[in-house]
Amino acid sequence: MSINYGELGLKVGLECHQQLATREKLFCKCKPQLFKGEPKVLFMRRLRPTQSELGQIDPAAYFEFQKGVKILYEADSETSCLVEMDEEPPHELNREALEIALIVALMMNAKPVDEIYVMRKIVIDGSNTTGFQRTCVVALNGSIEVDGKIIPIQHISLEEDAARKMGEEGLLVRYRIDRLGIPLIEVTTGPVINTPEEAEKVALAIGRILRATRRVKRGIGTIRQDLNISIKDGALVEIKGVQDLELISKVVEYEVQRQLNLLKIRNELRRRGLKDEDLKDEFFDVTAVFKETKCRVLQRALSKGATVLAVKLPKFSGLLGFELIPGLRLGSEMSDRAKFWGRVGGILHTDEIASYGVSDEEIANLRRWTNASQEDAIVLVADKVENAVDALKAVVERACEALKGVPEETRAANPDGTTRYMRPRPGAARMYPETDVPPVKIARDYLERLRRALPEPPEETVRRLMNNYGINEKLARQLSESEYTDLFETIVKETGVSPTFVAATLTETFKALRRENVNLDIISDEQIIEIFRLVGLEKTSKESIPEIVKWLASHEGATPSDAIKELGLIMISEDTLKRLIDECLERNRKIVAEKGMGAFGVLMGILMRDLRGRVKPETVNKMLKERMLEEIKRFERR
Repeated sequence: MSINYGELGLKVGLECHQQLATREKLFCKCKPQLFKGEPKVLFMRRLRPTQSELGQIDPAAYFEFQKGVKILYEADSETSCLVEMDEEPPHELNREALEIALIVALMMNAKPVDEIYVMRKIVIDGSNTTGFQRTCVVALNGSIEVDGKIIPIQHISLEEDAARKMGEEGLLVRYRIDRLGIPLIEVTTGPVINTPEEAEKVALAIGRILRATRRVKRGIGTIRQDLNISIKDGALVEIKGVQDLELISKVVEYEVQRQLNLLKIRNELRRRGLKDEDLKDEFFDVTAVFKETKCRVLQRALSKGATVLAVKLPKFSGLLGFELIPGLRLGSEMSDRAKFWGRVGGILHTDEIASYGVSDEEIANLRRWTNASQEDAIVLVADKVENAVDALKAVVERACEALKGVPEETRAANPDGTTRYMRPRPGAARMYPETDVPPVKIARDYLERLRRALPEPPEETVRRLMNNYGINEKLARQLSESEYTDLFETIVKETGVSPTFVAATLTETFKALRRENVNLDIISDEQIIEIFRLVGLEKTSKESIPEIVKWLASHEGATPSDAIKELGLIMISEDTLKRLIDECLERNRKIVAEKGMGAFGVLMGILMRDLRGRVKPETVNKMLKERMLEEIKRFERR
């Protein structure tokens, strides 16, 4: 579908979050890293929303509270302390993290504030033991240039990362607090981005500047983008947790498509004559209709004593099954609301119920019980009565929103670029001062010292890599946009391996390995350097690197030497190579006699299939040609 984003009035704002590579967490002395063993401490909490000074309750906080969940926290003494457990007040703001944030601010032409004040931002999903996230504005009113366009940077902030979710069973959610408190920098742009491609380019430009400091963490989970997206006649929707930069344009495309299709549904409902007052919280107990049902979903629920409640949605027939984006229909959005507010497994509705094994007779009886016509849709929930009521109330509310168009909400990004309902948009009551952390004044002379020592800008890095190492612009740019620039220079200096080969491996080869789901994040810089050192010493070949990396990724703590021994990738001697080539020629004497040097490609392929990773291809090439020429001369003398 071709979309004119200009005509649609698309506006996108980005919030880019990146973990900082500091020695300590933001408000304590703990190591800012993830714990790899089993947790030694477990404790339970249930978080509750509170009123602001004006008596307001944040709707997002109230939403999470309504679920009735309990949180089991996992902790260890290596990466967590009483601060993370909310048993001790936070320490002073980490000055190292503040310095990195100020450097980023100066690189983005932002104006640092005179004094840093830490605030509390309500977060009641369990990811913070306190019920809030500590955050502070570091600088305001910056700008960067992307493809000749000035992108305003509204603010640059420091905040603590959240605990990481380890799983959930029913109403019990497990979080590990090792990540809680790791310093995060947040860079927020103005809503001036007007195409999906531009959103991706802006995020990439911000990422380049962050990486240019050489003081940010790398790897999956260390960076994420939140997007605020709106179109004309649509609504402002926040999408959280996009981890892959290359996914940003797809997320924007899908959100625009979702909002356009929701507007189509709105227009169709209006055309059908639906009014607000037609949608009512009138629920019917239809359990008896399905007493003998063949529908397995309902059978399982009824066997556990569930009640089946139904609600009629006038004039919604055919619209609940309307696809908004791949894999998401209006009925899916209603189901998401029902799951969150009603704590149920999902919903069934008449647009799809026949495919679940509900008979025509049961559908006809259902329509009679609910006094529904053929143009009406019916939604079913099978659960405890109180859960089913809450779920259907959420369904009716979402139906009312469908009549208005696009609801403002917060959504979570899926790995394929689609999104799912997360919670309502937060309100103004969610932010208030942190009284346990003293403010920090920013001295002018300190800022001037930072300004004089700012890191090399990304474009200058590209030029320097090209000039100093003789690599082409494409590789230099890929390196500068990756987390491997410093590592590249170290490898070239310490191993003597070709800069072009090192650059291509760190960018293109490693990118391909990530696409194969190889976990490169557990491989240390020291291991990568050692791999290239072994190549430089001719202990193994260049071609063996992908196999070595894959092996190391599944054998945490092993060495590259262990890998080449285990995989049989140790370089063979010239004498051994000569013997293997002679044996190959002997086995294929007939084809050499018939084709002469024309058989070279076939024999080279046979040899490299067996020797890849244990010998340089150019060495095989040279020796095979020499031995073939000798053999051909021998044939000619006969």
